Amino acid sequence: MKQTIAKHITDSIDTKKKMLDDGSVALIERIAQKMLDTYRSGGKILVFGNGGSAADAQHLAAELVVRFEKNRPALACMALTDNTSSLTAIGNDFGFEDLFSRQIEAFAKPGDLVLAISTSGNSPNVLKGIEAARSRGAFVVGFTGAAGGKLNTTADICFCAPSSVTARVQECHILAIHILSALLETILFEKKTR
Repeated sequence: MKQTIAKHITDSIDTKKKMLDDGSVALIERIAQKMLDTYRSGGKILVFGNGGSAADAQHLAAELVVRFEKNRPALACMALTDNTSSLTAIGNDFGFEDLFSRQIEAFAKPGDLVLAISTSGNSPNVLKGIEAARSRGAFVVGFTGAAGGKLNTTADICFCAPSSVTARVQECHILAIHILSALLETILFEKKTR
């Protein structure tokens, strides 16, 4: 049992260390800059994903709307996985593939940023959400795994975690979410929170 625990910890550390050498630092910086530009121009962030990625979407929305490490004004961010009435109605009336595209149609505007999360990069409802975001004039950021899938080629910027193991990919996504939250909070509000 101890060996299994130690292996999971070691694998997680090793995967995150790869982020220092594989271009992830520069990529996360580009994503942070685009998010800053979005907020500075009055836009909002819409985020979504399936399963564990849905939880990651909600995690990001909570960090931005509520707070990360500092008390400061709220940032406009919606997780499109939160409204169970809309999700079940869309799934029932239109189909599971339309879960996110229907909401993007309702909420996305030019100048908004859509962050789509899929560990495989091939989730049909995530890809359809990206299509809807493009038709609405929103900028698309993707979070996926090492293979990238279709998400890697359809997003304007795509962070591909350096692993094909779902758990490691999700751990890298959470790290990136925390880094982005810290950067946004510090840069947008540093003068106001001193």
